[in-house]
Amino acid sequence: MRFLILGAGMMGRALAFDLARSEGVDRVTLADAKSSTAQEAAELFKSPRVRATTLDVNDLASVVEVMRDHDCAIGAVSYRMNEALTKAAIDAGIHFCDLGGNDEVVGRQLAMTDAARHRGVTIIPNCGLAPGLVNVLAVCGVKKFERADIVRMRVGGVPRFPQPPLNYQIVFSVEGLLNEYSGMSAVLREGRVVLVGALTELEAIDFPPPFGRMEAFHTSGGASLVPRLLEGKVRHLDYKTVRYPGHCEKMRTLLELGFAGDAPVSLGGRILTERELFVELLKRRIPSTGPDVVLMRVTIEGWVDGKQKVLKYEMIDSRDEKHDISAMMRGTAYPTSVIAQQIAAGVVRSQGVMAPEQCIDSELLRTQLLQRGMQISEEWQEQGDRR
Repeated sequence: MRFLILGAGMMGRALAFDLARSEGVDRVTLADAKSSTAQEAAELFKSPRVRATTLDVNDLASVVEVMRDHDCAIGAVSYRMNEALTKAAIDAGIHFCDLGGNDEVVGRQLAMTDAARHRGVTIIPNCGLAPGLVNVLAVCGVKKFERADIVRMRVGGVPRFPQPPLNYQIVFSVEGLLNEYSGMSAVLREGRVVLVGALTELEAIDFPPPFGRMEAFHTSGGASLVPRLLEGKVRHLDYKTVRYPGHCEKMRTLLELGFAGDAPVSLGGRILTERELFVELLKRRIPSTGPDVVLMRVTIEGWVDGKQKVLKYEMIDSRDEKHDISAMMRGTAYPTSVIAQQIAAGVVRSQGVMAPEQCIDSELLRTQLLQRGMQISEEWQEQGDRR
């Protein structure tokens, strides 16, 4: 199997690492607009399977040509490019998946499903952690119930040793982070889809030591298609991001002051938007190195065999110090790599454009992630008899 990774940043490097050590992978092409970035990333692995190439994803004609020499391409660049890369993959006649994160972009990708089927290819956006892994667990978990009433998805990438004032560490794109913090989140209320604002409905959530009491709040993009897939089937469903206590209030204050607005700001002869300036400030002031942790919990409440039960999936995953791969890189790239390999190997037989929660088996995904050291526990609790 031959894979093309578009983008040699943090997630692209983790994808290349996982693909290069996977059975059945013959070649991994790591592409980036900056030749030095691609080359330096490829040299990290010292693997004959990994090679670097210079490729600007904005040059779609060149992207299509490079894609044609591969079985599956993976988008590890800004979510803004995923629609165009989906079209390029369809034109090239190869499979494609990406890290996703923006519901509007995913909607436009899903609209290309007939074109993808006509070309006999499979396109799966939103393959990372959230959206991605957490969505697959939620949808497949609901199927284990006769009737599921409540689904709660809670996910967060946090520093192991938080530093004030935000107690946060840059573990993926800052632009993507602000996208999550400034949009709307789709939830289910009494079985119907409702949109609620990001950074709202703050709640406390406890994780095992050393984390203890954390907080969770709505953010956009993480739920993806799950609310619409389960509309009318589940009474209550929501997705919230996990952070250290106090983070939500501080970020909400900054956004309410207009730090992520679109108004122009003149800075040393450059014209930036307020949002672009805020992104630069966050990159400079918030740490981006050090050990991080991914906290994930999915709980489903409902009825099985006439009894009220709770199904809980939980994962606490840490940075891979030996290979210099952060917990968020692992949590985002490894599920994407597994799904890409399932597509290329023919495990996923459906063609067209679909989200992973529509076509990926959670048990197989959990098994393959366990092989990578990512342990997702499954626990059932009984709440009582319906009678």
